[in-house]
Amino acid sequence: MLETLTVQDAVELAVVERSGFVESRHAGAAVVLSPDGEVIARHGNPDALILPRSSLKPLQAVACITAGAVLEGEQLALSTASHVGTDRHAATVRDMLTEGGLTEDHLACPPAWPTDTATRDEMVREHGAPERIRMNCSGKHAAMLRACVATGWSTEGYLDPAHPLQAHIRDVIERLTGEKIAHTAIDGCGAPVHAITLTGLTRAIHRIGTASDRSPFALHRVAGSLVRAVRENPWTIEGPGRPDTVAIEKLGVFTKGGAEGVMVMVAPNGTTVGLKMLDGSARASTLVAATLLARAGALSDADVAALAEALPLSVLGAGVEVGRIRPGSGI
Repeated sequence: MLETLTVQDAVELAVVERSGFVESRHAGAAVVLSPDGEVIARHGNPDALILPRSSLKPLQAVACITAGAVLEGEQLALSTASHVGTDRHAATVRDMLTEGGLTEDHLACPPAWPTDTATRDEMVREHGAPERIRMNCSGKHAAMLRACVATGWSTEGYLDPAHPLQAHIRDVIERLTGEKIAHTAIDGCGAPVHAITLTGLTRAIHRIGTASDRSPFALHRVAGSLVRAVRENPWTIEGPGRPDTVAIEKLGVFTKGGAEGVMVMVAPNGTTVGLKMLDGSARASTLVAATLLARAGALSDADVAALAEALPLSVLGAGVEVGRIRPGSGI
């Protein structure tokens, strides 16, 4: 059976400190690429296979656009998002569907409550129910459906790994990573998710994050447009006050977290980091990624400190901060 990195392959990426006592440790692997794409730092074994989960979405979004989906601005940014299901998110995804002659019934992602607490509370007060459009991957699914409509592929079974859309996505992933896909699994939203190395994922994100929307190459133009759309609409990628959105707003990075502790981040100068927390926790991922970019000279320590203050890194005792989540000895 294929598997991700082992405990022996991991290093300490972050610790949780409570009242001067290190209570927990987050181990994993990370890799940092220079602006020109060269590996400049390795922590643990980044050549181990991972399932990128939602950190794969930028690659899937690029594939959908190159397959013919015509999306711009907020809609383009939503195609790569793991959104929290606010009314604004839902309305934008609904527009993506409507403009393609589609409805919410075409979505094959499962119904879900929004993860935005205020939105969920309001839906409960209004006697609402979980909806597919509120599911955090609905933007990706809408983009997949738009690609099918544009290309003439059937919208039925669009998540089947044998569907032409999914074959195209696999081809784009292999082109961007420079690797053959090692294994295909099913993500939480029902879409295929592919096992690649952490280094391969980071190389792909570097290529996307440093692409120009004025490139003579179509794939690069699409990638550059996607990154610009996300940076111009940071609320789309996750939601107000959430780590990905906050990092984009404060640092100008392009970033995309994934389930099970996966994180990729591209600094404005192109320096790129990818990491995987072995225990699957994402609570320190944004901080660790930004710290690694700062140590590579791509971000200032002051900017990372300001980001840390805006992230939920406090350890509380009776409602008072008694400790912090901070970078670990492995980085």
